[in-house]
Amino acid sequence: MIIKEQIKVSEEVTQKLIEIRRHLHQHPELSFQEYNTCGYIARVLEEWGIPYNRIGETGIFVDIIGGNRQGPHIGIRADIDALPIQEQTGLPFSSANQGVMHACGHDGHTTILLGTVYQLHRLRDKISGRVRCIFQPGEEADGAAQQLIDLGVLETPSIDGMLALHLWPHLPHGTIGIKYGAITASCDDFTIEIEGKSGHSARPHQAIDAITISSQIIQALHTLVTKSSNPVEPVVVHIGKINGGTASNIVADKVVLEGTTRAVTFETRKKLKSQLINLCESIAKSFGGKANVHYKDGHPPVINSEWVTKAVEECAAELFGSEKVVQLKEPSMGADDFGTFAQIVPSTYFRLGTALEGKQAFDLHHPQFEFDESIIPIGVQLFTSTVLTKLSRGVEEKC
Repeated sequence: MIIKEQIKVSEEVTQKLIEIRRHLHQHPELSFQEYNTCGYIARVLEEWGIPYNRIGETGIFVDIIGGNRQGPHIGIRADIDALPIQEQTGLPFSSANQGVMHACGHDGHTTILLGTVYQLHRLRDKISGRVRCIFQPGEEADGAAQQLIDLGVLETPSIDGMLALHLWPHLPHGTIGIKYGAITASCDDFTIEIEGKSGHSARPHQAIDAITISSQIIQALHTLVTKSSNPVEPVVVHIGKINGGTASNIVADKVVLEGTTRAVTFETRKKLKSQLINLCESIAKSFGGKANVHYKDGHPPVINSEWVTKAVEECAAELFGSEKVVQLKEPSMGADDFGTFAQIVPSTYFRLGTALEGKQAFDLHHPQFEFDESIIPIGVQLFTSTVLTKLSRGVEEKC
């Protein structure tokens, strides 16, 4: 039987994890450029005498094989990349890399998973099965999770269930945000190239105005949210960039629109894509022009599986009290490529609150985003306890 004292993070380990977090924060690297980050993670593991495996150019994972080899194979994932943001926190360990910052808490995620590796390795005789701890590069870019999957990170042996967390400045410090079903949205990008016919503004009837076509398309795209989608299901269709025209007295022959769509179900995601393409092409054609839509499938929604989510929820309540567990009422329309794992393996993705009472909490991707480091051992204990006390029962029990 695992008791709280066995999984408690010692003061010595906590100080080491704070040291790790500050190093990672001070030396952030962009997606797929995490060479030093990967090397640092490897050095920490070597210092602890824990074997690891490299995967891809900047990925790394650790397999912790339990004393009882019969049991489920559980994956835990942390993202390790940073963002192209100039830090403005004023921390003594602020980013030393100009224009690059851990503004999404990935330094915290990586540190928490390293602490979890340390604890699980120490308690490996109590594990049934295997735990694969994955340090994933490139979460802020496209296709990173899929690359690791293609390289076999969910195989040999196959993974039965996965966990991931995200620091969350919208919840009080130390609370755990749980959501059954969709917790984040998909994120797909599109570019619409509108072709018209140039001419003089004094003779508009001899031209085809790409700007007029683009304005009609922008207005019409709103109907995909208001009239073509389930009104109780969140959907986003957003145009974030417009480029067209050369002079005030010339009819523009080309306009380029760039935008994004978000959905929380696979059905709506697929429907949005086809409707958007058809709508743009039809409107442009009705004005005598042409619309070429380039649609890029990005991250799928993160859909939490019931039994894995229940395991985290029960463990969080037992560890920290039920008052610390928050049922999130709605999904975030942000995205995370953990959804790519969750499409294949029953998974859960939960929030770990970082907002301190009386202190302004800056949002993710903000140049002043920061978190109190006392959150680190909380994340470590929750991961460790969930694996040992809930998921080690065996996947067949479905918790």
